[in-house]
Amino acid sequence: MADDGVLQELGQHIGAVLADQVIATSVVHGELMVKARSEHVVKVLTFLRDDPQCLFKVLVDICGADFPQRPKRFDVVYNLLSLVHNQRVRVKVEADDQTPIPSITGVHNSANWFEREAWDMYGIMFAAHPDLRRLLTDYGFEGHPLRKDFPLTGFVEVRYDEERKRVVYDPVKLPQEFRKFDFLSPWEGAAAVPQGLLPGDEKAEGQEPG
Repeated sequence: MADDGVLQELGQHIGAVLADQVIATSVVHGELMVKARSEHVVKVLTFLRDDPQCLFKVLVDICGADFPQRPKRFDVVYNLLSLVHNQRVRVKVEADDQTPIPSITGVHNSANWFEREAWDMYGIMFAAHPDLRRLLTDYGFEGHPLRKDFPLTGFVEVRYDEERKRVVYDPVKLPQEFRKFDFLSPWEGAAAVPQGLLPGDEKAEGQEPG
């Protein structure tokens, strides 16, 4: 793995050549981080693939992160590897849930399923993707399960209907009313008990050690 000085020089090289496409470069935890403008992600990744000082020809994965409080709530992260230089780079762009960002399937064929997964899990849209449809969830699934505002129960439940002899989808129903958990609940912990006593502690009060 390259040292921080080498990565900083590489970041300066990338930032100088792609001054209009790259917002910032930095070295984080021994890895080069490139923050780019989403509309120019194809040009940035093409440069990183082809430039002799880069040669990041392996797309390791594409992943997302959700920050609902931001206007552009998603970070789209591209992890790349250069086998020639034994270096890694992480490219990050921001996206919202309304504006597609360019697909990089024309730069890396392996981006096809990674982008489908990001669409399925987060609802991140990729313009000009050849087949942008769900990958991990079922047909008819509602919502995007890795968003921070997605309910833990989901919107529908799946079951096999013996009378209809097929799988059916029903809206999730929570008939049990919210319960106030006692002090043994992992959500509240022992601090909720007066003086922090656990069950059985009162038996030891006033007793001499045996």
